[in-house]
Amino acid sequence: MLIISSATGLLLGWKKNVDLLQPATQDGSTQNLAAWVTLASMATTATAALDSAAGIKNSPIDRLEARPDKGIVKVLFKEGYWEVQLDGGTGKVLSVARRHSDWIEQIHDGSIISDLFKLITMNVLGLGLLILTITGFTLWFYPKKIRQLKDK
Repeated sequence: MLIISSATGLLLGWKKNVDLLQPATQDGSTQNLAAWVTLASMATTATAALDSAAGIKNSPIDRLEARPDKGIVKVLFKEGYWEVQLDGGTGKVLSVARRHSDWIEQIHDGSIISDLFKLITMNVLGLGLLILTITGFTLWFYPKKIRQLKDK
């Protein structure tokens, strides 16, 4: 489990830099929230865009992430790890792509199996890492301290 968590952790560290892991965030036309299209309209547009691009009809929306500094809204779907990016000002579709980082994150934290598995494994891994750190420090520090005492 430690190897899987380490490998997926490395991948997640690169998710913002590798478009295959997570689609690049596009730029919208305006950062003025007052000029943005309604969220309901964006949800409808995103669902239609996903149907058009991937042939997935009426996929339930997991969440809408507004990025005012970029002028966009990311619509994330519950099934298939899909993301649709929309221009906040016009409602125009900027991108339709899969977010591979989401399923990699679920493998990383164990939630791909269950929430209970996630809770248990993350506690075991965290405790194991803490024990390795403490014992590693002890094995490094105390022999050094003993040598210093012998030299006196």
